Amino acid sequence: MENHLGLAYFLDHIDHVGMSVAILLLLLSIASWYLIITKSINNFIAARRAQAFLESFWEIDSLQALKVKMKDASTDNAFAQLAKLAVNVVNNSQKRGLKKLTVTGEEGELLTRTLRNGIEQEATRVENGLTVMATAGSAAPYIGLLGTVWGIYHALIQIGISGQGTLDKVAGPVGEALIMTALGLAVAIPAVLAYNAFVRWNRLWMAKLDAFALELFTIITVGSKIEDDTKKPAVESHQQPLTSLGETPTALEGRP
Repeated sequence: MENHLGLAYFLDHIDHVGMSVAILLLLLSIASWYLIITKSINNFIAARRAQAFLESFWEIDSLQALKVKMKDASTDNAFAQLAKLAVNVVNNSQKRGLKKLTVTGEEGELLTRTLRNGIEQEATRVENGLTVMATAGSAAPYIGLLGTVWGIYHALIQIGISGQGTLDKVAGPVGEALIMTALGLAVAIPAVLAYNAFVRWNRLWMAKLDAFALELFTIITVGSKIEDDTKKPAVESHQQPLTSLGETPTALEGRP
């Protein structure tokens, strides 16, 4: 009797449980590879856009220049969006007649909360899809092992029914059942490697965004302080100085 071995033969002869396991592994593989490709492209584009924005941002030398730049700037990256949020806080505060953001009070806290909220939103965005990849990396080997155990069980049942327990009759079905374990590992390994790579990229990205938020807060608060000082009217004294009266302070000291 000819031995039929291989994945195609195995898939043709598995039951509904084994087929369900194979379909689940296929779906996990498609989902993980879709996320790997799309997130890699998105991260590359985001890094390029952020680099271009930061190169022009560090050329800004005043708060007014920052307002002008962010008025028509494209918010196609997290750094530009964060700067846009901060500038909007300043503009809204000035429109409502609030004190400058340099005052340690509600306005400074408002800017801090706005920047923190922007950072948290970006953290949520970059973590999108990582749960699916982590699930595929951790669960796929066990799902494949379940298919293998189920396949070995049915292979041994068939061998027992046929009454032929020789090595050549056992090795084929058992080896085919191990294909499920191999499929599970094939799904899990790329997902785990990609997950670790994306987690590291996200950590570095968020660290850069935190540093930028701190610099942005400093620029806005210092710029607001400078603008506030320049708008204060000079205090004019209506009293003539003593030296302008033609007498020196020394001469005045001798008067009774």
